[in-house]
Amino acid sequence: MITLGALMMAVGLEIFLVPNQVVDGGITGISIMISHLSGLSLGIFLFLLNLPFVYLGYKQIGKTFAFSTVFGITVLSIFTFLLHPVPAFTDDVLLATVFGGMVIGIGIGIVIRSGGALDGTEILAILINKKLPVSVGSIVMFFNFFILGAAGFVFTWDRAMYSLLAYYIASKAIDTVVDGFEQSKSVWIISDYSTEIADSINARLGRGVTFLKGEGAFTGDNKKVIFCVINRIEESKLTTIVQHWDPNAFLAIADMAEVRGGQFKKKDIH
Repeated sequence: MITLGALMMAVGLEIFLVPNQVVDGGITGISIMISHLSGLSLGIFLFLLNLPFVYLGYKQIGKTFAFSTVFGITVLSIFTFLLHPVPAFTDDVLLATVFGGMVIGIGIGIVIRSGGALDGTEILAILINKKLPVSVGSIVMFFNFFILGAAGFVFTWDRAMYSLLAYYIASKAIDTVVDGFEQSKSVWIISDYSTEIADSINARLGRGVTFLKGEGAFTGDNKKVIFCVINRIEESKLTTIVQHWDPNAFLAIADMAEVRGGQFKKKDIH
């Protein structure tokens, strides 16, 4: 999977972004600009510039992470070298930006899900996050603000704006792959038709539900509170079920970082 992810990132770089002078964020973006200025292979700089961060990851995060990252970066460097002579799929900068960003984001997401990384700024952000109360995403964005800004001086300012768009698309693709379409969501429902709604969730979504005892602070009425866990694809259908039985029902849906144990595994839909 790391090999597949590295190959996809190499395709996004060498077949879409680099020929159109669009850069990605992080060490990859720095490598693209140095490669352009020096005329040397992109793979060389991807490998060399990431090594110090891999060492930091080895010392602070662990051997398995470091090995997976070294393997991924090495494969990425080899693939970029092999794909460099291949002509670009398109010379339309907007198309190259959109599809290049998507392919790179999917590739990076696959590698992250497999326990590695393909860019040193991600490792540095993780380490800084352990010391400071700042999110990893904010730290990466801070670094990329300067990196993508530098693209305006190396290439042109319109290419810098395309680079920002490519980075945004890639980050969204990464989130989709890492979280997956099976990202879990917790649901709380308060309704006078709680039994009917629960039965419909069981029958139509194949999800188990739990009743919690609730009491209205103002009215003092006893209520059955429905709690269940769904994925993002099922959210629309669940909302439809609740609206069908009780348009005035209280419905709260939130993202969940992780779900373990219990009866979370989905049953067949009837």
